[in-house]
Amino acid sequence: MEKKIEEGEEIGITIEVPATEEKLIEEKSAVEERTPLQAWTPKTQIGKDVKSGKIKEIDEILLSGKKILEPEIVDSLIHLEKDLLLVGQSKGKFGGGKRRAWRQTQKKTMEGNVLTFSSMAVVGDKNGHVGVGLGKSKETLPSREKAVRFAKLNIIKVNRGCGHFDCSCSEPHSIPFAVEGKCGSVVIKLIPAPQGTGLVVSDECKKILKLAGIKDVYSYAKGQGRTTINAANACVNALKRTEKL
Repeated sequence: MEKKIEEGEEIGITIEVPATEEKLIEEKSAVEERTPLQAWTPKTQIGKDVKSGKIKEIDEILLSGKKILEPEIVDSLIHLEKDLLLVGQSKGKFGGGKRRAWRQTQKKTMEGNVLTFSSMAVVGDKNGHVGVGLGKSKETLPSREKAVRFAKLNIIKVNRGCGHFDCSCSEPHSIPFAVEGKCGSVVIKLIPAPQGTGLVVSDECKKILKLAGIKDVYSYAKGQGRTTINAANACVNALKRTEKL
């Protein structure tokens, strides 16, 4: 006797999956659930020590002078925040385009114009560690990924303190003494400031100092400061000098 199926009635259908296919599906889901750090296979000795738990702090690596060759080392030891610097400019009349994160250049060849995009990223944990990297690619997103990767490899330790004579606190809200950095024609001098002053620097250098954990600082700059790449490198070079403390 045939059973009549009413409209709206649900029909349950079970499909038997072979054991081999079920195993493949479980393995695929397990791989997708694994984080990139869990799936990371270190290639350097420092990476192996970090993966095994022998090295638990990034300062052990930075103070020893060893070079970091894998960005996963930094991701395993500290929690980073990232931001992009405005190194490019969109097209506009008389050069009045809006600043943007991608710098576009082109090269003349026999086949035509070859475009290249550059971007600059800054990473930091707001607790005395910061890094800046420049990435180049034929597309925008790969250049950003390269910039973030190089920024992690170039991370440095910044000694913070309170070096201003008007401030008698012991909190690490500023820098311990005046430092100066240079890149190209840009020279930036960072000077300690009392609490509540804020960051008296350019907007792009503010991003670097914020991610380094510095809240108050005075600055003096000269040269072609609108060249963001040189200004950012000069700021990082100044921060490197705080390691002499």
